[in-house]
Amino acid sequence: MDAILKKLFSSEDEELYILDCLSYFMMFMAFVTFLALLFVNVPYGRYASSRYGFPVHVTIAWFIQELPAILLPLALTLSSCAKITHLPNQLLLLMYFCHYTQRSLVYPFLIRGGKATPFISFALAFVFCIYNGYLQTRYLSHYAEYPPDWVTRPYFITGSCLWLIGWIINIHSDHILRNLRKPGETGYKIPRGGMFNYVSGANFLGEIVEWAGFALAAHSIHSAAFAIFTLVVLSSRAISHHKWYLAKFEDYPKSRRALIPFVF
Repeated sequence: MDAILKKLFSSEDEELYILDCLSYFMMFMAFVTFLALLFVNVPYGRYASSRYGFPVHVTIAWFIQELPAILLPLALTLSSCAKITHLPNQLLLLMYFCHYTQRSLVYPFLIRGGKATPFISFALAFVFCIYNGYLQTRYLSHYAEYPPDWVTRPYFITGSCLWLIGWIINIHSDHILRNLRKPGETGYKIPRGGMFNYVSGANFLGEIVEWAGFALAAHSIHSAAFAIFTLVVLSSRAISHHKWYLAKFEDYPKSRRALIPFVF
C-alpha cells in the first residue's frame, strides 16, 4: 500500500493537502445531498425503485458495499504508520473499526428478509466506503498528532462516551427492527422498545450520535466532515420514516418524534 501511495503523491505534505481537500469536498457533497433529499428519498428499502437500477440482494449488497470500509483501512494501518503507536490514534481507529467490523462482517448476515437494494444505491455506498475509509484511517494512522494527555482531556472523554452510547443505541435498535416479525410473518410493524419509544429513527439517531462523538474526540476536519455527512443523510431518512409511519399506522404513537426525543 505504501508503494502505491508514494506513486500517487510526491510527498506527505501533498497527501495531507489532498486529505484536507477530500474533507471539504465531503462537506460540499453533504450540502448538495441535503438539497437533493428535500425532493427525493434515498432509494433503498421501502423507497426502492427499479428506476435506480437492477436490484441487488440485500445481504450481498450490505456485505460488499461495506467491505471496503474494512479492507482498505486494514491495508493502510498494516503498512508503515507513523502515528499508530500513539494511544489517542489507536483508540480513535478502534472506534472506527468496531463500527465497520460489525456493519460489514456481522450486520449483513443478521438481516431477516429485507428488500433488495437498487444498484445505484449499492454503488454509491460502495464508493463512499472507499472514500471515507481512506480519509479517516489514513489521517489517523499517518498524520494526526495529539498531545500525550489527549485521552484525558474533556474533548476526548466526552466524544468517546458519545461514540459508545451511539454505538450501543445503533446496535440495539437494529436488533429491535430485526425481531419485529415472527418467522413467516410479512408486512411492516411499529417498532417498540429502546429509543424507538421516543423517536422513529432510533437506529439513525444512534449512528449520528456515534460519529458526532467520534468527531469530537478526533477533533479534525476529516472526522467533522464524516459526522456532517452522516447527519444530513440519516436525518433525512429518519424524517421520511416518521412521515411514512404516521401515514401507514393510525395507532402510531403521536408523542414519538422523528429523530430528537421530545423535540423533533
